[in-house]
Amino acid sequence: MKSAGEKSTVSYDAVHGVVASHLGEHADAGGMALREVPSVMKAVRAGLPFAEVEVLREALDIPLDQLAPVLGVSKATVHRRKLEGRLTPSESDRVVRYARLLGLAAGVFGGQKQARGWFGSPQYGLGMSTPLDYAETEAGAREVENLLGRVDYGEYT
Repeated sequence: MKSAGEKSTVSYDAVHGVVASHLGEHADAGGMALREVPSVMKAVRAGLPFAEVEVLREALDIPLDQLAPVLGVSKATVHRRKLEGRLTPSESDRVVRYARLLGLAAGVFGGQKQARGWFGSPQYGLGMSTPLDYAETEAGAREVENLLGRVDYGEYT
């Protein structure tokens, strides 16, 4: 039995977490269940473990300090969340937003590497902004999703 001051050693398997499931890297039944709206909402409301940020950071292949402003937080806040081990619900929502869009882009472009390149490149259909920057708001994320739909259907963008 644990003493009152002892922390739990329950580990979180981010490889099979919400972000990885949206990136399409965990396609079994458990991974698909983590993409269902009720599961995502529950995870976001509870605050995702910080390990999910690391999965997203690796998928985007950008440094943590560059990811912080994209997620709408300061570098200091990201480092504080890393120490705390958990994100707030609003931070979690933004992490899931980017994972969802990156997963959609991977489907459209045929893989993570291609999606990552597109995500970081200025796009005519986004006023020459990068999808990474444009998706900082929910309205911008919807426009990135619309652009991906147009690209997928072969429309000139």
